Amino acid sequence: MSTVITVANQKGGVGKTTTSINLAAALARENQRILLIDLDPQANATITFLPLEEVQYSLYDVLTDPGMSIEEIVRESPVENLSIAPAKISLAKLEANLVGQFDAPFRLKDALVPVRKNYDFIVIDTPPSLSIMTVNSLVASSHLLVPIQAAYYALEGTDDLLDTIERIRARPNPDLQLLGVLVTMFDKRTNLARDTHQHIQRVFGDKVFKTVIGRNVRLEESPAYKETIFTYAPDSSGAIEYQKLAKEVLERVQARWVAAGVEHAP
Repeated sequence: MSTVITVANQKGGVGKTTTSINLAAALARENQRILLIDLDPQANATITFLPLEEVQYSLYDVLTDPGMSIEEIVRESPVENLSIAPAKISLAKLEANLVGQFDAPFRLKDALVPVRKNYDFIVIDTPPSLSIMTVNSLVASSHLLVPIQAAYYALEGTDDLLDTIERIRARPNPDLQLLGVLVTMFDKRTNLARDTHQHIQRVFGDKVFKTVIGRNVRLEESPAYKETIFTYAPDSSGAIEYQKLAKEVLERVQARWVAAGVEHAP
């Protein structure tokens, strides 16, 4: 059964979708079977892999129509070992649609039941908010990865996210673990970036990934060309860093299951 990783931070512009796309692709390059779930109404992860005009049904349909399974919308991506469950702008209506529904936080978790056995990892890209979509993702996940930009006010809003995690662990998903905090958009030339990195390390300790994602022009350009960094600029520092992150994620996940007394994710 798959390890499910939510990539979340309600602060926008921290490299969340970039991390979701490239971590998923990097794990696929490690011969892992990956499902990338796009839960952001902006659908940027979807657009990277699929022409949006060809997406007839999306996660909105799966989460609102009991008769539709996630298997019906999953599409193969151009990346070997990587499939995607696409988003459309209709996801923006999800909050209003699920208001008052007793099972609202569990829709994604329930939808994933029939497909979890098919993948080693499920990576979920979330919108920059603590919406019903983010809550659905956290309830469905075994792990959370938090990208934080190495910039002023980097930790703004993090307390709210951590509080949400504790509430979810208290009831609907006691197995949710903080996989790690990823420092993104790091500019080693500036004192501010170095100071921010040190501050993040003081706050989160060993939860901060050793891998740091630096500022990289190729990494910023790749979404515009609808490619991952591995096809757009395979020799760039961004590609090297995301591959290192994938290896670190694999090590951390494996360590958790070993500590729990199993050889791999149950």
